[in-house]
Order: sequence, then structure tokens, then C-alpha cells
Amino acid sequence: MKSTRCAAVVAAALAVLALVPASATAAPAVPAGFAPASTSWTGPEHGFVLGYTDCGEPGWCPVLLATTDGGAHWRRLGAPPMSLPDNHNHVRLVAASTEHLYVTDGSRILATRDGGRHWFTVLVAGGGQRYVSALAETGGRIFAVVTSNSYGNTTSVYSGPAGGPVLAPLPGFEVTGGITYGDVATAGGVQIALGADYRTEEYWTSRDGVVFTPASPPCPSGTTASLGGVRAGQVIALCSSSPGSPQPGSSERRMWRAPRLGGPFSGTAYAPAVGITQGFGAATADTATVAAEGGGDGFLHHTTDGGHTWTTAVLSDRGVGLSDLAFVGDGVGVVVDGLPDAESGSAVYRTTDAGSTWVELSFS
Repeated sequence: MKSTRCAAVVAAALAVLALVPASATAAPAVPAGFAPASTSWTGPEHGFVLGYTDCGEPGWCPVLLATTDGGAHWRRLGAPPMSLPDNHNHVRLVAASTEHLYVTDGSRILATRDGGRHWFTVLVAGGGQRYVSALAETGGRIFAVVTSNSYGNTTSVYSGPAGGPVLAPLPGFEVTGGITYGDVATAGGVQIALGADYRTEEYWTSRDGVVFTPASPPCPSGTTASLGGVRAGQVIALCSSSPGSPQPGSSERRMWRAPRLGGPFSGTAYAPAVGITQGFGAATADTATVAAEGGGDGFLHHTTDGGHTWTTAVLSDRGVGLSDLAFVGDGVGVVVDGLPDAESGSAVYRTTDAGSTWVELSFS
């Protein structure tokens, strides 16, 4: 009697399982056709990748992935409602922590304080057409480099409390000219560099992101600064000439270093000029990499002796652009190659030896 009753229960359970459709199995974390657009990491093993899939109408749909094992496995997070721009602007992801993320397409800024479960808009005070070229959070504050062409080209720095809905201009942090640009770095202290027409360069440093001190700029006249942060007490920067100088598809560039924040910079030997500078990252005080694009190829120029000698490797022939080059500790660095909607596609490359070799991450 007892065994008969148990057999009936088992049979009923099997009948219920037979009714569950195959589609009830968990969907893969990485959807088919995923193409990365931007990556940002909070440590050697912890990283995020924002990408897109071609979902027909309305077009490219955003997908946000996270890893805690260096890209061996991925999980899917709530993606920001950020469309892939028709003008091919770089959609950039910035991870301040595992919970605090930002996304900008140059026109808008979206933020989350809970790891992608909810997203909100961060407004830049004022009006007119503007482009957000750099974004960072440190010490409980956000810093954005914003270029406006409402009344000529002006590049300014906007700031506000992390988690706040509005960024306001920092008084005095502004340059105006025919061509204006800027950069911000937060590793080892806050640095802000603004420039105009490859003639004017302004530079500030801060220990806490609140009190800033003007200092001599890292780059000489005729070049612009890409800030590499502070590594082992050394302040690292790359100084590049205007694109196409000394010849089309090239940029003259040198690595400059200072012994402390606000200290005097001195330059090293010239890096290879091939390709137009797309990014710069310092793994240590002596080891750094320049991302450059030219002639349909992506190049990585690499130094291990503080910029005195350089080697060059061809990353790929996608020929669209390199972005998000950064080093995040223990010799680990990342860079994005290409665009999601480009014919040649896109990929994320990772290094674990401070930039000597690079391997494409798999999202399958």
C-alpha cells in the first residue's frame, strides 16, 4: 500500500515535468551576436562590458555584462537605456565601483548606484550642444570634461556629488579656442588638463578632489596631454602632437613624468609616430602603452623602461578605432577595438603582463 502510494507520487511528478516547455531553461548571459562597445574594470578580475546586439526594430539593443574572474565567465546586468548613436559616437562605460556605473554617448549621461538595477539621468547644467569627452568619479564626486560649441569652442569641467542629478561648472576650469580638449585622471590624486589649439594648456592637481592647485602643465606647447595617473609616486602623461603631424596617419608623441603631483615634468625619447593617438595607459611608473590608429590598422606602442625605448605591435586590421585603454592592477589591462555596428565588428582585448601581449576576450 505504501509502495504503491509512493510510485503514484513519482509518476505524478514526472508527468508535471514533462509539461514544462524547453524554453523555460535559463537564457544565456551573453546573447547571440553580442558586440562590445566599451569596457571598464574595478580590479584585475572584476570588470564590466557594455555592448549591443542587432535586435531589428528599434535597432541595436544595449547589453551590460559583468565578470569576477577576468572574463572567463559573464553574468548579465540591467542595461542602461542608451541607444547606439547613428553618428558613431563612442558609447563609454565608466565603473567607479561594482555598484556605481556611468554611461555616456557624449550627449547624455546615465548612472546607476545599484549595479544596473535602476538607471537615472545626470544632467549637465546649462544649454546648447555639448560633448562629454571624459568622465570619472572619485572621493564622492563626479568630474566631466565637456566641450560646447554654442559660443565658439569651449571645454570646461563640470562636477557634482556622486549620485546627484546635476553637474555644475567648476569656476575657472575652462579654455576657449578653435579646437579645445581636455582630460581627467583620478589614480593617485585628481588631475585635470585642458587645452586649446595646441598652444594653450591649463593644468590642476588635487589630493582630495575638492581643493585644486594650478601647476605647470605636463606637455610643451604644440602638444596635448593624455593623463596616465600616478604610479609608484610618479605622475605619468603622454604628450601628442595634433593628428596628422608630422604626416597623415601619424602623431609625434613622448612620455613625460613628474616626481610628484604638481612637480616639474621631464620628457623621454619619442615614441613611434605611426598612427593617430587614441589612448594611453600606464601599468607602472616605467611600463606604459599607447593605442594608435592609422592606415587601417590598430597599433599598440609599448615601453618597459619609462619611455626611453619602444616596441610596436599591430593589434588588428579592423581600422575603426581603439578606445578604453586602461591598466587596472597586477599587470592587467584592457582595450576595445572597433565599433559594434562596424562591418569589421568589435572586440575587447586583455593583457596580464602589463601590455607585452594581448588576448581577445571570449563572449561565447
